[in-house]
Amino acid sequence: MNQSKEMARIAYHALSDKKGEDIKVIDITGISVLADYFIIANGNSDSQVNALVDNVEEELHKAGYSLRQREGQASGSWVLLDFGDIIVHVFDKENRLFYDLERIWKDGKDITPEELEK
Repeated sequence: MNQSKEMARIAYHALSDKKGEDIKVIDITGISVLADYFIIANGNSDSQVNALVDNVEEELHKAGYSLRQREGQASGSWVLLDFGDIIVHVFDKENRLFYDLERIWKDGKDITPEELEK
């Protein structure tokens, strides 16, 4: 398993473990140089958004991956975690609908949880 896919798998499980909703993993390798994967999820409250973010950071850190940049933590409505090969977006429901990143990145390939395990 390549490094970026392994990172995406860890992030997916970290979000899932904290009951992140509608977790999407999008392979953007063919359409962007920003990263290999975008992972998008939402929580039901500011505190859940923060718990999701903290768990992703903690699990990737335990696996030896470093956070390059974090944006938006104070508000709890949208947090971006940039790990280089993957970028994790955690929203509250309202902002996820507003920004609609899935539409913007629709040319990417949706990756199922099963595909992450291969």
